[in-house]
Amino acid sequence: MEVKKVTASHGWQWIRGGFDLFRMNPVIWITLFFVYLLLGMVLSLVPPVGPIILNLLAPVFMAGFMLGCQALESGEELEINHLFAGFKQNTSQLITVGGLYLVGIIVVAGLVFVTTGGTVMSEGLHDMANQHETPEASGGMLLAALLALALLIPLVMAYWFAPTLVIFHGMSAVEAMKLSFNACLNNLGAFTLYGLISMVLFILAAIPLGLGLLVMIPTLTASLYVSYKDIFAQEAVA
Repeated sequence: MEVKKVTASHGWQWIRGGFDLFRMNPVIWITLFFVYLLLGMVLSLVPPVGPIILNLLAPVFMAGFMLGCQALESGEELEINHLFAGFKQNTSQLITVGGLYLVGIIVVAGLVFVTTGGTVMSEGLHDMANQHETPEASGGMLLAALLALALLIPLVMAYWFAPTLVIFHGMSAVEAMKLSFNACLNNLGAFTLYGLISMVLFILAAIPLGLGLLVMIPTLTASLYVSYKDIFAQEAVA
């Protein structure tokens, strides 16, 4: 597949395009996310299996959202059934994407712990016992956070387009994650701007009792589809 390189300004265009898709049927978009949130809450009540299952199925649900975006773009209706459309095709590869991402998260957590965890934990326990925070503990926590961020960014890059590539192009999980990473790497400027604007919008959306998130979360989800259409030149087969 051909991966296009776009200018940094496209990061904002993706968000604007996502909002345009949201505006086509805001009621169903919000309903879809409430259903997804409810499913997540139910699974979270069954530890430790529930959260693992939710992580494995997250790409399946994301694929359903992408199919919903495609339907809207084609002039069709967005439906509740789109949330579960990922269970009808390439489901095993979508679950594999979730599994690889989950393994990546565990590896990152392990590396952070091995590198800084022992020191941070001992200093943190010492501070709790003495009810004060030392500069050493603060520095350790900052180092752990920066290391985690540095390791998570490549993982997120590999995950970003993977569900979309699997559901639209029938790729294997590994192929999709490799291509997703390369696509993000070739468009770092656009993704950096996208990330910065998204953070600002999330903060603003959370101010009015979090009500703005009802618009912001669907918009950013739809923006993923817009970014996929912008970067990948070939048409989807689904």
